[in-house]
Amino acid sequence: MNGKLVAVLALFLISAAVSQGRTLARMATELRCQCVATHSRFIPPKSIQDVKLTQSGPHCKNVEIIATLKDGREVCLEPTAPWVQVIVKAILAK
Repeated sequence: MNGKLVAVLALFLISAAVSQGRTLARMATELRCQCVATHSRFIPPKSIQDVKLTQSGPHCKNVEIIATLKDGREVCLEPTAPWVQVIVKAILAK
């Protein structure tokens, strides 16, 4: 009986350690800038499936705009580009 208890306890501790490791890995990506470089050339709006806007904060000093294209790629857009500002305004107006 004592051996079973030790085995269950060990399994629980291993599970908790693995779970905590995943949480820490996710937090590490959330606590830094997602965009290393930005794309400023025009992308036709019909090619864009979704846009995610992340305001500046403790994780990153820059506003980040990440577009998911219809082919599945994610592209970081230059927030100061006029065509990007038009797309963001249109999305925010919806």
